[in-house]
Amino acid sequence: MSTFADNIRFLRVKRGLSQHAFANDILIISRDRYSKYESGRSEAPYEVLIKISKYFNISIDLLLTVDIRKYPLEDILKLPDNRIVLPVVVDQLGNNSIEIVPQKASMGYLSGYSDPEYIESLQRITLPFLTNGKYRAFPAQGDSMPPFKDGSYIIGKYVENIDDLKPNKSYVFVTLNDGISYKRLKTKKKKSITVVSDNSFYEPYDIPLSEIIEIWQYASGIFPQDFDSINFENYDLQEVFSELRNTITELENKVLAIKNQTM
Repeated sequence: MSTFADNIRFLRVKRGLSQHAFANDILIISRDRYSKYESGRSEAPYEVLIKISKYFNISIDLLLTVDIRKYPLEDILKLPDNRIVLPVVVDQLGNNSIEIVPQKASMGYLSGYSDPEYIESLQRITLPFLTNGKYRAFPAQGDSMPPFKDGSYIIGKYVENIDDLKPNKSYVFVTLNDGISYKRLKTKKKKSITVVSDNSFYEPYDIPLSEIIEIWQYASGIFPQDFDSINFENYDLQEVFSELRNTITELENKVLAIKNQTM
């Protein structure tokens, strides 16, 4: 039995339709022909797939690859292009279940974000104060967004529409080229967005909209045990990096001046 066969039988029964009614009235084909699709004895042609997809408002990709019986249709969040379902899973107390993307395998998220089995394999936590949305935890890397550093996690709330982005808010951007990055939105343009690090050592840069896979707005953070918030507050990291950048610029200018004198 195929995933597609299981899905169309599940959806048909959920709508309260008989095979005969669904085949004759909706798909305009014979019941015998349809029954072969539902039993897995035959594959549906493209024109039939389109009709089924439009009728149930579920993409062909999902119909063919995802066992939608695992996800209550009224409780799932679909991306705008309907390419994957993001089940909002809750525990017995009604708290949202938050998937944690592992530090060592963060790059694997680029190939696994659209695979429900990969998402289901991730460890989960629940935080009672995070409700009304879909949340996921991503590993922090580098020093571009203090106070987050290696070993920290940024919990993001899924953003459905690019128009919902707000300047000066922080987001986790999942992109084709850069993978997972945590930055602050500076401006929105017609075909790109400009993001900036809280660490002034790093320059702002543009991300083409065509490269963006997912966006998650900052909701909370998880810090390692050795995180010292008191020392961090007394340590002006931005000022240090700013001074370092000025020093590098001065050295570059001196080197350039020496080269010009020798030419």
